[in-house]
Amino acid sequence: MGVVTPPTDRTPKQDRSRATRRRLLEAAVACLAEHGWAGSTVSVVAERAGVSRGAAQHHFPTREDLFTAAVEYVAEERSAALRALPVQGRAAVVAALVDLYTGPLFRAALQLWVAASNEAPLRPRVTELEARVGRETHRIAVELLAADETKPGVRETVQGLLDMARGLGLANVLTDDTARRQRVVAQWALLLDAALD
Repeated sequence: MGVVTPPTDRTPKQDRSRATRRRLLEAAVACLAEHGWAGSTVSVVAERAGVSRGAAQHHFPTREDLFTAAVEYVAEERSAALRALPVQGRAAVVAALVDLYTGPLFRAALQLWVAASNEAPLRPRVTELEARVGRETHRIAVELLAADETKPGVRETVQGLLDMARGLGLANVLTDDTARRQRVVAQWALLLDAALD
C-alpha cells in the first residue's frame, strides 16, 4: 500500500473524496491486522486516517461496510500487483502467491473471518467476498503458472498450492516462519514443475 498524500484545498472535491476513502480503507486494514476486530472501531480507523468519524461514516455507514470494503480494496490491489508480475519461473510465482498470505492483508482478512464466524450479519458479506477473492486468486495463479486446467488434476494442484499458501500464512501469524516457509516454497515449485509440465 502506498503513501497517500493528504488532499489540499486546491484538490477537486471528487479527488479529495477518493483520497479520503482510500486513506480510510488502508487505515482499516492496518487496524484490523494490528488490533483485531474487537480493537478496530470506526473511530479508531478515522483517527488513524486523519479524518473525522462523520467523514468515515459518510463513506462507510456501518463498521461492516468499512472493513469488508477495506479487505476487498487491498485484495484488488494485490491482485493487480500479481497480474503485473513478469513471468520469472514457477519458483517466483509460488513465492509471490505465498506472500499474499503472509502480510497484513491476510492478518486483516483472518480477523474478519473470525468476526464473521461469530457475527451473523457479517458472515454472508465475508463469505461472498472470500469466494470472489478466491476465484480471482485462483484465476491469476493459473495464468502465472501457465497451468492447463483441461488436464486432469491440474486445477486441484493449483488449488492445493493456494491452500498450502494459506496454511503457511496461518503458521506465520504468531511467529516469523520465514526460514521454513522458504524451504516449503522451493519444494512446492519443484512439485509444480513435475505436476504441470
